[in-house]
Amino acid sequence: MKMKTFFFTVVVLLLFVSTTGFASGAWKVEHKNAIVLAMFGTSVESALQGLLTIREKMVEKYPETPVRIAFTSNIIRRKWQRRANDPVYLKAHPEIPSDILHVKTPLATIADLQDQGYDTIVLQPTHIAMGEEYLDLETYVDGLMRMGTVKKAKYKPFYKVVLGRPALGTYGTDHPYADDISTAARALAPDAALAVKEQAALVYMGHGNQHFPSAGSYLELADRMRLLYPDVVTVIGNVEGFPSLEDVMDTLKLHGVEKVILKPCMVVAGDHALNDMAGTEDGSWKTILGKNGFTVLPVKRGLGEQAEFAEIFVRHAADAARNAGIVLK
Repeated sequence: MKMKTFFFTVVVLLLFVSTTGFASGAWKVEHKNAIVLAMFGTSVESALQGLLTIREKMVEKYPETPVRIAFTSNIIRRKWQRRANDPVYLKAHPEIPSDILHVKTPLATIADLQDQGYDTIVLQPTHIAMGEEYLDLETYVDGLMRMGTVKKAKYKPFYKVVLGRPALGTYGTDHPYADDISTAARALAPDAALAVKEQAALVYMGHGNQHFPSAGSYLELADRMRLLYPDVVTVIGNVEGFPSLEDVMDTLKLHGVEKVILKPCMVVAGDHALNDMAGTEDGSWKTILGKNGFTVLPVKRGLGEQAEFAEIFVRHAADAARNAGIVLK
């Protein structure tokens, strides 16, 4: 009987200590870090390597930090969701990673991490230039950091959420965009070497858009590459907006170019690269350039597949973390 009384007393004391510990504020929040790669995405299986290489580089740099992939494109995510529920597709493509099949939005991915106890997030876009998608991500980060609680600040859903820079940089004084463009140009040295070998100009297809002036970044990148690699005529055009393919051809003709290496200025060689750039249809860049007298050598390889370029996003995530006092491991 005395033994039962003893154990009962111990349990009561433990409960008292535990309760008073929480009540007195002794409970401490453990801040846990994670990285989310915000990608437009692709539904082309062969193009996934451009995305997976970036993740591999990030995991190599920070092996103790969870690295998650998120797709910003609603259409592409839905394609993968349908495929994930298609037994025939799954049997035919066992190489597709599970997190691609079940990919979510950046916000949903961050919410899953928060549910698992991660309150410190580095959101790293894998976009080439600052455009509407980057600005959307900025609003996400701002909204998440505004979330609070009635009680103490330590109960907020997120401790820190920070946004990294796209490949060609963004506005601000901490990391001048001109330096980012120079870094990108140096990372594309293998492309310039290929152009020299083939005695050809180097033509990139960017995405661009009709309502945001992101063309300046592309034009400055092309100019920087011409300075770094003076033996190569480098020109960048966009699927949408300025500079167009017609602008590209005017520049090529001005330099007397007859042969071009045609590459996507995109992280992945997806639908745009396979169809709009290198397709056999009348409207593809390859076909139009050919009809205008140019010899075209298409390279169906996204910039994300090139290790030097993939490393850019790793460094930008590191900068964002360091600026916010976040230690990634």
